[in-house]
Amino acid sequence: MDTTEGPAVTELDVLRPGDGGYDTSRAVWNAMVDHRPAVVVRCRTADDVVAALALARRDGLEVGVRCGGHSVVGHGVPDGGLMIDLTPMGAVRVDPDRRRAWVQGGALLGALDAATQPFGLATTAGNVSHTGVGGLTLGGGMGWLARRCGLACDNVVAYEVVTAAGEIVRASADERPELFWALRGGGGNFGVVTQFEFRLHDVGTRALDVQLDFPADAAAAAAFRWRDLSADAPREATYTAHVHDGVASFGFVWVGDPEQGRAHAAVLDALGTPAGRRVTELSYLDLQTREDDTAGHAVRRYWKGHYFSDLPDAALEALLAHGPDVKAGLQAYGGAIAEVPDDDAAFSQRATRFEYVVATGWTDPAEDARRIAAARENAALLEPYASGVYVNVLADDGAAGVRRAYPPAKLARLAAVKREYDPDNVFHLNQNIPPARA
Repeated sequence: MDTTEGPAVTELDVLRPGDGGYDTSRAVWNAMVDHRPAVVVRCRTADDVVAALALARRDGLEVGVRCGGHSVVGHGVPDGGLMIDLTPMGAVRVDPDRRRAWVQGGALLGALDAATQPFGLATTAGNVSHTGVGGLTLGGGMGWLARRCGLACDNVVAYEVVTAAGEIVRASADERPELFWALRGGGGNFGVVTQFEFRLHDVGTRALDVQLDFPADAAAAAAFRWRDLSADAPREATYTAHVHDGVASFGFVWVGDPEQGRAHAAVLDALGTPAGRRVTELSYLDLQTREDDTAGHAVRRYWKGHYFSDLPDAALEALLAHGPDVKAGLQAYGGAIAEVPDDDAAFSQRATRFEYVVATGWTDPAEDARRIAAARENAALLEPYASGVYVNVLADDGAAGVRRAYPPAKLARLAAVKREYDPDNVFHLNQNIPPARA
């Protein structure tokens, strides 16, 4: 490593432009993002994070925090700033008797699943294994187990956090409860989480996916029936719908005994006669990795999202009218998600029935404007029916997006916590909640 320029640091694992591994460390899950930090600090301990923050303060560098790198706008990689790279902190420790997992702040969801599934245990952990545990959980954490076990943030017992002032603190229901409240859905605004303690659940190791395919231009009746059936679905079932290239698919993902899932699938006969029917039995680990994108950071990406507390016929008709350059999907909420009192955590809109995401991916930079416009235009078709948005699917929405994710009272409370733990808004490269004025 060349140490003739830039901050002189010998205690930390530091990368600068031109060093081996620098370009890999700054890559995120969107090839449109080409940010170049002045310094990358690869942290292995909470003390490393403290030292990295001290270095950033000393040299007046903007701070970003990177784990899985799934921010579509690359928030974790500060252009010209200091990037705290948590990826070396990827360990997971499991106590199967206590049903607890201790997960370092740089771990990916796949590592959590791989450590817990040998015991038939799991906790809610997204749908893509190379997502960071930290980013997913701090924003709430939807996944295939959420209707049964609650969101990822609902299953956190305690956080170890490095604050903007460089203190290592613990937040739980009994220790710094207001910080604990804010971390459960408030994003990365309040510090760098270096360890999560999760509750685990006995969910077994099997899953089932059932999907019925219809021509999108003739699928309205099936869509309406699918929506109505979802209201009474067992908690093992997460109802899903997808529209892409003129095909509409309706069904559910079942985590648990596949035979019980097959029995439940009989209700889908009410959708009518499909053009195709797919029933796939798979392990939970395979379910958690099947949506992994092997193209990874080489693809240019953009997405938009909405929440729906209700899904009228007109909204489903708008979904079915989506164009060819995008993939759109719905995922059902409810169950254990809705049972948590809304004031219990920063995560908001517990009455959500469905989450919608429209996404597009491409490789040719000449398509950037067209692809982004397509996602925005299709999302706009459903916006009149939306009740809000999931903070983890916000992209370049800015402050307006944050206001859609949290109601005013929660934003005020979050801003007060921000003032206590990060009054100078050091951690602003996120879906930012500025500190309240003194």
